[in-house]
Amino acid sequence: MPAWLFALLAAAFVLYTDDYVIAGVLPEMARDLGVGEAQAGQLVTVFSLTVAVVAPIAGVTLARVSRRRLFTASFALFVAANLMAASTDGFGALMALRIVAACAAAASTPAVFAHAAERAPRSHIGRYVAVVALGVTGSIAAGVPIGTWIGGHFGWRATFVAMAVAGAAALVFLLVTLPREGDRSAEVPSVAEQLRALAAAPVSLGILANSVLMTGSMMMLTYTAPYLDAVSEAGVDQRALAFSLSGVAGIVCIWAGGRAVDRWGPDRCLAIGIGTFVGVMALMGTFWFVRPVPFPVLVVVGTVWGGMAFWNSPAIQARLHLLAGPSAAQALALNTSGTYLGVALGGAVGGLTVNGVGAGQLPAVAGVLGLTAWALLALAVRASRTTRYDVTAAAER
Repeated sequence: MPAWLFALLAAAFVLYTDDYVIAGVLPEMARDLGVGEAQAGQLVTVFSLTVAVVAPIAGVTLARVSRRRLFTASFALFVAANLMAASTDGFGALMALRIVAACAAAASTPAVFAHAAERAPRSHIGRYVAVVALGVTGSIAAGVPIGTWIGGHFGWRATFVAMAVAGAAALVFLLVTLPREGDRSAEVPSVAEQLRALAAAPVSLGILANSVLMTGSMMMLTYTAPYLDAVSEAGVDQRALAFSLSGVAGIVCIWAGGRAVDRWGPDRCLAIGIGTFVGVMALMGTFWFVRPVPFPVLVVVGTVWGGMAFWNSPAIQARLHLLAGPSAAQALALNTSGTYLGVALGGAVGGLTVNGVGAGQLPAVAGVLGLTAWALLALAVRASRTTRYDVTAAAER
């Protein structure tokens, strides 16, 4: 695989780590800035919501900017925002800088995935996208722990400095390896054509399905610890083991999902992934009635769930790339927005569920969301067979 593909992986790793890493240094930040931990936690929320709002706007308005210029400008802004965050003393100023960093991430993240899909051989689109998506799981498995360790030993400001250094390194890697592009204006459809492609049922329903599925997945991920407490007698070390195994399974299944996309196509892979998610949620829902559940059983089921939660990522990206044609980059930007909205809604819906009916009912709610996503995907697939945005037709253009 080409070196530039691994540069895109590095870029995704840095961008997603920057979103999540604050969670590991929240107590220190809160004490130093004189705010509560709950208030400091809003730095994560505002980052996600900013990406959700800005990504589709940036995707349309920056469509004619070459990728090299886009990455250069956005990563320079990203580095500057993190360096300034390391030196700020006020919570309000830090919040504003997180918004700036999120705008940079919103401009770059969809382009990272779009570039991988565009440059991939026809038979390897799934695998190329899967390589980049490894940066997402890698940020959780390695980026956040490393950032937390740095913050714990050298102070939370050092975490922001580390993110700035990582952003600069990722930019250099991109500029050294990315093929040089000419003027992209002739390749980019008009704004009206882009919006028409994004509004088409096969594309819009697929993006909505992903957002709903992310809501269900993230509510379970966010509240895994309360769920384990509710249905088992797992201790802290056992919960840590469960998280670790789920992360490893996610890395394996992203790659496996990418290969499956190249063999079976994205629609079939998504049906398998969503169907497995719903089945696992149904099984986890029954654990409430037979509790306490032996921890080894929970680990096996949870690892399957963790893996399949990431299995879908290459299929979603590849499907949109094939369906949206010349507007694929904008479709991926809108999907990024939907993904971050799903993350934010997952935390909110999960919190309401825990406070309302208890953590033991989380799988039931997540399962309903999974069924909803499956139904939306079915409608999207049916629509793709009756419109000009059919996958085969898009691939032949």
